[in-house]
Amino acid sequence: MSYVRLFVYMHGLIEKLLNKRGIKNPDQLDPEEKQTFENWQLVLNKSELNTSDIVTFCRSQISVIENKWKDLDTPTAKKAELIPYHVVYKTLIAAIESPLSARNALEMQLNQLLTH
Repeated sequence: MSYVRLFVYMHGLIEKLLNKRGIKNPDQLDPEEKQTFENWQLVLNKSELNTSDIVTFCRSQISVIENKWKDLDTPTAKKAELIPYHVVYKTLIAAIESPLSARNALEMQLNQLLTH
């Protein structure tokens, strides 16, 4: 049994992808790849996702993208390719969190009306 199988049950698709890339151990991944790997594991091993899971996933992907933008070795063309992904992840977070923001704003407004 490979190390990949021993690493806290790995989803079959992830295992196939790592094997295809010649990666026998998740420790061979760079920090950004490892973060993505761990997020994929969480998403694929849950039977049901909630909005908190989606926000967490989007935030981690935004972090990976922003770290690639900071990396001076990343080609400019590659950085430009990441812009649409960044926009989508940010938009998803905003869509999920906007009802909560609206609720908080309304609660503040109503509390102010109560105190005046």
